[in-house]
Amino acid sequence: MHNQVIFLLGPTATGKTALACTLSECFQLDIVSVDSALVYRDMNIGTAKPDAATLHRYPHRLIDLITPEEIYSAAEFRQDALAAIAASHAAGRTPILVGGTMMYVNALLIGLSTLPTANPSIRKVIEAKAAESGWPSLHLQLAKVDPVTAARLSPNDSQRIQRALEVYEITGVAMSSLQTRDQSAAAIPYQATLLALLPSQREVLHARIATRFETMINDGLLEELSMLREQYQLHVDMPSMRCVGYRQAWQCLEGSINEKQFRDEGVIATRQLAKRQMTWLRSMSNVEVFDCLDAAVETKLATHIQALLAK
Repeated sequence: MHNQVIFLLGPTATGKTALACTLSECFQLDIVSVDSALVYRDMNIGTAKPDAATLHRYPHRLIDLITPEEIYSAAEFRQDALAAIAASHAAGRTPILVGGTMMYVNALLIGLSTLPTANPSIRKVIEAKAAESGWPSLHLQLAKVDPVTAARLSPNDSQRIQRALEVYEITGVAMSSLQTRDQSAAAIPYQATLLALLPSQREVLHARIATRFETMINDGLLEELSMLREQYQLHVDMPSMRCVGYRQAWQCLEGSINEKQFRDEGVIATRQLAKRQMTWLRSMSNVEVFDCLDAAVETKLATHIQALLAK
C-alpha cells in the first residue's frame, strides 16, 4: 500500500474527525489533517480541534504547527503533507487525509501553478480600493475577470481576493487559468482515493452547524480569543483571525456586534463556508460520495476501505 493515499473530505460539521478516528482503529491508517485552521497552536475551541485525550489515542499529523501570528501557505502544506505521507508509508501504514480545506486538497492533488511573485505597488493599489469600497466590491470585480476563483472565495476573503486580482493585473490572465496549465506537471505521486461526506438534507447540516457553534460559545470561544489577544500580537486581518468564528468573536469583543449578533453571524458564516466546500467537492471528479446523515455511514466507509486495502 506504499502508493496508496485515502482522502476523507467534506464540509464542516459532517463528522469527518470522529469517523477518521474510528477508521484508523479498524485499519492501519495514519490521520493527516487537511484543515487550515488546525495548523494554529492555542486555537482549540473555535477550530473544533480534537481534545488532548483524542489526539493521544488518535495522533493527527499537521496540527499545531504555527502560532496565530504566523502564516502557513498552501505550498508549505503540500511539502509537509508529502513528508507525512512518506513517513506513514515508511511505517507500513496508509495515510488518510481528513479535512475540508479544499485549497490544500487542490495543492496536494494537482500541485501548485507557477504564479508571479508579489508586486507591492499593485497590492497597495488593490488595498486602497478595498479601503474605499470594501472587499465584497473587489470580489465582484474579481468575478468579472476570474469567475472560477471568485466562486470559491468568500466576499470578505481579503488575502485571496487580493492575490487573485494581483495575478490578473500582472499577467492579464485569470489565476484559475494559470493554475490549470500546470496541473498535469505536479500531480500527487500516489494513487489517491477520494471519499466525500455530503449531507442528503442540507437543513440537517445547518442544524448541526448551529448546535456546534453554540457549543463553542458555551465552551468559551470569546474567552479563548481574549487569551490569544493577550498572548500574541494579533490584528483582525491576520489569516488566523479570518477563520470562521474568530472574526465574529473579535467583533464581539470590540463591541461592534452584540452577543446575539455574534451567534447569528457565526452560524451564517459557517453555513457559507460549508456551501463553498460542497460546491468545490461537487465540481471534483472521481469522488465517492457518502451521506454523512446515513446511520450506516461508518459501516459503509469501513467496507469500502477494507475492499480498497485488500486489492
